[in-house]
Amino acid sequence: MLPFHERPDDVIEVLNIVPLQGSGGIVAPSCEAAVALAVAEINGSAGILGREVRVTTIDGGRAPHEVAAEVSALLATGMIDAITGWHISAVRRAVARAADGRVPYLFATTHEDLPDEPPGVLMIGESPAGHILPAMDWLHRQYGTRRWAIIGNDYIWPLATARAVKAAHPGAITLEQYVPLGTTDFSDFLNDPRFAAADGIVLLLVGTDVVRFNQQFARTGRAAQQVRVSPAIDETCLLAAGPAASENLYVASAFFPDGPGDPDLMARYHRLHGQFAPQLTYFGNTSYQAMHMLRSMSQALGSLDVSRMQAALIDGLTLEAPSGARTFRDNHAMLDSGFIAHAEGVNLRIIDTLNPAARHL
Repeated sequence: MLPFHERPDDVIEVLNIVPLQGSGGIVAPSCEAAVALAVAEINGSAGILGREVRVTTIDGGRAPHEVAAEVSALLATGMIDAITGWHISAVRRAVARAADGRVPYLFATTHEDLPDEPPGVLMIGESPAGHILPAMDWLHRQYGTRRWAIIGNDYIWPLATARAVKAAHPGAITLEQYVPLGTTDFSDFLNDPRFAAADGIVLLLVGTDVVRFNQQFARTGRAAQQVRVSPAIDETCLLAAGPAASENLYVASAFFPDGPGDPDLMARYHRLHGQFAPQLTYFGNTSYQAMHMLRSMSQALGSLDVSRMQAALIDGLTLEAPSGARTFRDNHAMLDSGFIAHAEGVNLRIIDTLNPAARHL
């Protein structure tokens, strides 16, 4: 970012918030590389509103109030035109309060579909109705999975997502537990007798927490009998956990880098970053899509003004991205379908489509 007194008028400055430390830090290289590709593509055409796009990344892995304080200071300079990034919902809530609707804020990951998001926040990812609920239905149809255990981190997104799961599957939850970010020992959950009664496990852990859980779960010898499903695992997590920790593991999302919407994405990514670039994962891909949707919004509205964005959302705002068009209403995407992928070693392979479930939040 340029010093505020040197900022040229022909620059759009985007603040990208990504965890550079802590449990979520494992996804940062993919997110940053994917955003760099989006910026190169946008600037290689007409930019945003005819202006060059520049991105400044700040650390979203700190305490929410620390991230929000830095965002407030940066917004006070008048330099920031938009905010995006992958980070946890607790950080999002703090940042949204700090932003106070001054600039568009494109949250580029799964969310809880809660009804009280402040103006200016646009949810690029999926709610439980778009990922975990249809994935659980799919696993029931395929494998008869009926009883579930839930393990998640103790913050907004896992807790709200678990409420949706319990509402959709009353009486089917044998065990649920929530742990702080950075937990390293899951033996209490894995040794609980109620865990053994579950046919499947809903994983609402993020980053290195889900890596450690999968490694410890693999050592129980239960992988062949108990399926695992998550909306928050990417190939980086699989690589960190090792292929032995991936048996019978499924991931649900609307965005995968090798999905059908953008078949040339991986080739473009490697042309920019080379063959030894960070793995382009679906977290990075969602960040990439968010940048292109920001450009699409500027084209549709003729500005990045939040009041115009909010007015357009009432009737439905359609934004284009390389993966295809997506319509937003009431600050979130209206999903037609998603995907379920199967972990194969350290890779994810899409095996079927998912139809969004009825909303439970």
